[in-house]
Amino acid sequence: MKEVERVAKSLQLMFKDTTSGFLYLARSGFTLIGVAIVGCVLALAQYPEIQNLGESRLVEWLHERQDALTSLVRIDNRQTNASDPAELPKQQSALAFWLAKKYGVAPEPLSALVVQAYAIGSSHKVDPLLILAVMGVESGFNPFAQSPVGAQGLMQVMTTIHSDKYERFGGKLAAFDPAANLRVGVLVLQECIKRAGSVEEGLRAYVGATNLEGDGGYVDKVMAEYARLGAVAEGRKVPLNMGPSLPAAHEGATPAVATIATRVAETP
Repeated sequence: MKEVERVAKSLQLMFKDTTSGFLYLARSGFTLIGVAIVGCVLALAQYPEIQNLGESRLVEWLHERQDALTSLVRIDNRQTNASDPAELPKQQSALAFWLAKKYGVAPEPLSALVVQAYAIGSSHKVDPLLILAVMGVESGFNPFAQSPVGAQGLMQVMTTIHSDKYERFGGKLAAFDPAANLRVGVLVLQECIKRAGSVEEGLRAYVGATNLEGDGGYVDKVMAEYARLGAVAEGRKVPLNMGPSLPAAHEGATPAVATIATRVAETP
């Protein structure tokens, strides 16, 4: 029994010594960390150049993070920022001023959309004038537009259907980011034209009228705007209110056709 008590006391003493040593090391470690922090603060106070270097590195890192986050929506090193349309190439400048007047949009941000339409159109082999025509008819260049059926943004993309295409831009809310919506919309338009085999049939697919009897005048309206933009790009004077009237939704039309007709009629 005494042997057992001796062993128990030895174990108890060993545990107490181990615990005390651990606590001592922990306190010492925290003390060292505190001393190190105080030393760094004093060094920064004594040597402003070190502080300036630290601040500059922090600012540089923040810029790098911002660049990384926005790189997905950059096109040819340009972002969707306002710019002076007078500084654009002659053709793009004429388009920016004309579209700004027709749709009642400030020419500076609209000029950036014109630049992006040309850049994306070139990379995806889609006529930039067609892209601009679709934007005009679909949203009137309102990046926050939303239709009753859920089409959103500049190109009125059906976000719920094409949500996978917005993943690289951060998710579905990117539908209201002009650059992201423009890129996704052009990608959808390109796919529609490629599958359908022609621009007109591609536009019918884009508006969701492939299997319907009519498209509510959508294709005619886009193609008419496309022709007007072509004339503007050539330097001709084109009236702002020029264009064919839209056919009204006829009696007996399917609900889908009536919805498309209403959607098109509500656009500028």
